[in-house]
Amino acid sequence: MPAVSAARLQRRFSVHGAEENPSRAHLVEGVSFEDAALHFLEDRHVEAAADEVSLLVEDCETGERQCFRVDLSTGETAPCD
Repeated sequence: MPAVSAARLQRRFSVHGAEENPSRAHLVEGVSFEDAALHFLEDRHVEAAADEVSLLVEDCETGERQCFRVDLSTGETAPCD
């Protein structure tokens, strides 16, 4: 069975700060919701008042949404409360 390339596993996500208007979202590709959140932070220099930021990530194909808190110093993610 041939290996599936990582590029074929990429999905498109819309990502924006949880407190921001969805019109401020950016399209990001990733293999998962968490991956998309981290790619968004790598591409955008997000300013946060604390050591973490909350991001809303939406799968562009399915419309499924997930919210993550990302620790800016470690890159660890956790679901929003």
